[in-house]
Amino acid sequence: MDESQNNVTSQELQSDEVTFDAQLRPQAFSEYVGQDKIKNSLSVFIQAAKQRGEPLEHVLLSGPPGLGKTTLAHIIAKEIGTSIRVTSGPALERAGDLAAILTNLSEGDILFIDEIHRLPKTIAESLYPAMEDFALDIVLGKGPAARTIRLDVPKFTLIGATTRMSSLSAPLRDRFGNLFHLDFYTDNDVVRILRRSAKILSIALDENAAQTLANRSRYTPRIANRILKRVRDYAQVKSDGIITPEVTHEALHALGIDGVGLDDLDRKILQTIIEKFSGGPVGLYTIAASLAEEMQTIEDVYEPYLMRMGFLHRTSRGRVATERAYEHLGIAYKFQAKNLFN
Repeated sequence: MDESQNNVTSQELQSDEVTFDAQLRPQAFSEYVGQDKIKNSLSVFIQAAKQRGEPLEHVLLSGPPGLGKTTLAHIIAKEIGTSIRVTSGPALERAGDLAAILTNLSEGDILFIDEIHRLPKTIAESLYPAMEDFALDIVLGKGPAARTIRLDVPKFTLIGATTRMSSLSAPLRDRFGNLFHLDFYTDNDVVRILRRSAKILSIALDENAAQTLANRSRYTPRIANRILKRVRDYAQVKSDGIITPEVTHEALHALGIDGVGLDDLDRKILQTIIEKFSGGPVGLYTIAASLAEEMQTIEDVYEPYLMRMGFLHRTSRGRVATERAYEHLGIAYKFQAKNLFN
């Protein structure tokens, strides 16, 4: 089993968290903490579209997992006052799947496609006329007898979410009128999110404990809420349900989350680079094979935070552990590694 699937600091939404995530999901921009520039821009664009009586221009949301792209899509639908249909790139395998969804939309509805970068090329190409002309080209028959018919579809807004903007084709990307990139949150924003979640879940959360949880949450709301849920269990058993600084530190230690938010797999990645490959450079495929992990998991889930914290560098020759990574793991820094960043 992929270790990241059971990892408390994985940004991916785990199967047992769907209901929990929905319970804590903000329902309006006023409840949504952080990403202020994006919220303000969307509020203006939504108001303008409603005044004109037109659907909102198509929206593309990009950024690491767990930052609130799906939540924003649902809030947009509520702010507009329309329905939202949710699907994902891998789920749309045939043109007929897309046609069935589009033809069943109502005027002004929102179609949300998560992981839109994983849309098959043929499906993405079918979206072009739907996004531009609100029409769908259907091919009937095969060979010389094949013919194309054009079906009108209701005017809708497509919201796409992606963690890999570079994997989107230029023609698809250019058809979005609104492009927004969600960045990592600040510690103060994460503390506000934790307070809100604790209130919804009726959890007694000490202020110092909230700050500690925020410091370990990798600037990601999904991880913050997941850790809060796990620490709640420790508090229930060991401190009458009150999340104190003491029980927080005990729970985080048991979960293997250190003072800067690194978990066991983060440390294994750094240790592998340092101990097996002399600090790097080493290719992503080699790291993944050494850890029996998927390359995409390491690249999309773990590397962004390690790089943000200054523990890892990507170079043209491979990944390199920084001096700070050596210090954090308590390993003597090898001077020759300094020359590998060029």
